Amino acid sequence: MKEFTIGPNEAGQRMDKFLVKYLPQASKGFLYKMLRKKNITLNKKKATGQEMLRQNDLIQIFFSDETFAKFSGEQVSTYPTASLDIIYEDDDLLVINKPAGMLSQKAGKNDVSANEYLIGYMLETGQLTTQQLTSFHPSVVNRLDRNTSGLLLFGKSLAGLQNYSKALKERSLQKYYLCIVKGELSDKIKLDGFLKKDEKSNKVSIFAKEIAGSKRITTEYEPVTIYDGYTLLKVHLITGKPHQIRAHLSHIGHPLLGDVKYHGIAKIELPGHETLPVKRQMLHAYELIFEDGRTLTAPLPKDFKQILNKIKKQKG
Repeated sequence: MKEFTIGPNEAGQRMDKFLVKYLPQASKGFLYKMLRKKNITLNKKKATGQEMLRQNDLIQIFFSDETFAKFSGEQVSTYPTASLDIIYEDDDLLVINKPAGMLSQKAGKNDVSANEYLIGYMLETGQLTTQQLTSFHPSVVNRLDRNTSGLLLFGKSLAGLQNYSKALKERSLQKYYLCIVKGELSDKIKLDGFLKKDEKSNKVSIFAKEIAGSKRITTEYEPVTIYDGYTLLKVHLITGKPHQIRAHLSHIGHPLLGDVKYHGIAKIELPGHETLPVKRQMLHAYELIFEDGRTLTAPLPKDFKQILNKIKKQKG
């Protein structure tokens, strides 16, 4: 016999929908038959499967170990662990400083992303059990491109996922980035436009006027430091579309350093015929400001700081 106590992440759904996730290899017909025969019960009573589950409800499944293993799939996935730069954590939310090179979420079946590392962290620290994973998967809330570093939000609970996804959608959670662009910019500017993504090439285009399939975007930037031929910008991502900052700044003739996909250069020419390779786009999710006034910031990564030091020396 197996028992499962309904927690806050499982509450609020119909019992039959929960059972489908908990026993993914069983047909609905089989599950309803087991309910009728009281081989699956709710709070030690017969159930139809249409009951709405509440926190602390008890589901008991009177199967043999072999039968349970067959219908649950016995898929206890092994989640990797890694050293994570945790910026903030509470019961619902975890925020890390994601390094460049790490995916936010899987792009392919065999990928390992921040999502898997964060689930591994919760399992390792006892905040999550493999049993709970059968019915609820914590997940990242925002996405950063693989080679963009910085603040990545992870919903540890259903409430966390729902609340912070809503905050992003309603723009009550303010997102600021730091980036190094080609050219010397001296004014604070708000850019409007329309973005259209080509799924095949995984590339976006920016248009001044709306076209079929495009979405309105707004990007605001202000210079932090002006160098010789480059500018460190603080960018307010007002709308959050794929590659928005990278493509929008390239569209106005100021591509990000290292962003070859959007016409950025891959190396810096330094005095004395020295060159410094730039292996990724210089874009860092630097700051989050929550509706309640909380502010989180992520320190710049080593490669970003190295380039700033080099171009500063170049001018001086």
